[in-house]
Amino acid sequence: MPKVEVILTNNIVGLGAESDQVKVAAGYARNYLYPQRLAIPLTQANKRRLEALRQRRAEREAHELNSMTELAKSLSKLICTITVKTGDDGKMFGTVTNGTIADALKTQFDIILEKKKIHLEKPIRGLGEHEVEMRLHADVNAILKVRVESTNPQPVVVEAPAPAAGKEERGERRGGPRKPRTEKVEKA
Repeated sequence: MPKVEVILTNNIVGLGAESDQVKVAAGYARNYLYPQRLAIPLTQANKRRLEALRQRRAEREAHELNSMTELAKSLSKLICTITVKTGDDGKMFGTVTNGTIADALKTQFDIILEKKKIHLEKPIRGLGEHEVEMRLHADVNAILKVRVESTNPQPVVVEAPAPAAGKEERGERRGGPRKPRTEKVEKA
């Protein structure tokens, strides 16, 4: 199968980044990369364009790195609050996942972040404050504090005054003390 060399004009997962020079199958280049304007053929004229593509890629990556470092600084100062349904005993129904955290960031702080950039070892299953690692860029990581709260108010335990020592405290009923049940087994 003949191979041709092309210059990529966009990032293509599994193939390369913008301004990379790669070898691909001729049919793949002719039928997909060229019509979608994802690549250009490697010619002398296009080699001169290669330097402009590399410069554009470097500027974009520098801008991306700067914006992610600023985002990391602001995220480390925030506390994201997520309310979940719980039972009477305080146990959560379900879990808090990276998608839930991404939605909460969008609604609370207008921060649009891909859920794959939020790294959880395992979903959050308990109430309270948790620290979540954010992998924003290859060189930028941040820690976000997530507070998981219940929609049901937790019951407050109030101690009742001690009753007078009466029949209830001794385990007695009106009819007297309770007798244990015994079953009779007939022998044949």
